[in-house]
Amino acid sequence: MNDLFEYLLRLGDDRLILGHRLSEWCGHGPVLEEDIALTNIALDLIGQANLFLGLAGEVEGAGRDADALAFLRTDVEFRNLQLTEIPCGDFGFTVARQFLFDAYSWHLLGALTSSQHDGLAGLAARSRKEVTYHLRHSSEWVLRLGDGTEESHRRVQDAFDAAWRYTGELFLPDAVDTNLLAQGIGADLPALKPIWDEMVTDVLGRATLDVPDVTPTAMNSRSGSHTEHLGHLLSEMQFLARSNPGAKW
Repeated sequence: MNDLFEYLLRLGDDRLILGHRLSEWCGHGPVLEEDIALTNIALDLIGQANLFLGLAGEVEGAGRDADALAFLRTDVEFRNLQLTEIPCGDFGFTVARQFLFDAYSWHLLGALTSSQHDGLAGLAARSRKEVTYHLRHSSEWVLRLGDGTEESHRRVQDAFDAAWRYTGELFLPDAVDTNLLAQGIGADLPALKPIWDEMVTDVLGRATLDVPDVTPTAMNSRSGSHTEHLGHLLSEMQFLARSNPGAKW
């Protein structure tokens, strides 16, 4: 398989699946302002997914556009991180998961702005501007919940403890990452981990939270290994497109 196509799928799928998860908060946010904020972030992520998957379709050259890649693949063909597909749970888990992903995405996209592939570099630079806002938003909520009431502190700490096991694959490179890094196209994932650790540790410390004493598990989602949750998510997300193949608005 074309390594660049595979890499772009990963970037697009992460954002598509997490965007769909966040969209589940629409109409259910804790306050109206946050309801709107989460919905806007979901729209940003889905917009980024559209761009990355669109470029993936061009690179593949098989006639599949972003819609076909989003709605006409099975769960084992998706390349998103397992962290992004876990159900939202309570607001504390949503915040914790979002912050961990935002910190990862911000550093990754920053590295990809220097990619030798002009299309990828351009999309990374464009997306990172939005992720800068996402990161500020999620980190502020970590601080607010962690250093808030006894109840909010306990619940967001529990959320980080639950989400932490899924961070093991964030910076675990495989052959695709290694090949594209050698070509000056991809990012050096192991080199990003220390600065991600530093950012996460700093925010958790200021929020009076502990870095989870949990050993992250090395998942294999980049090769199509997912939790049972992704299949349920896709059955909902893809229902209309699969029920009306070729339909146009």
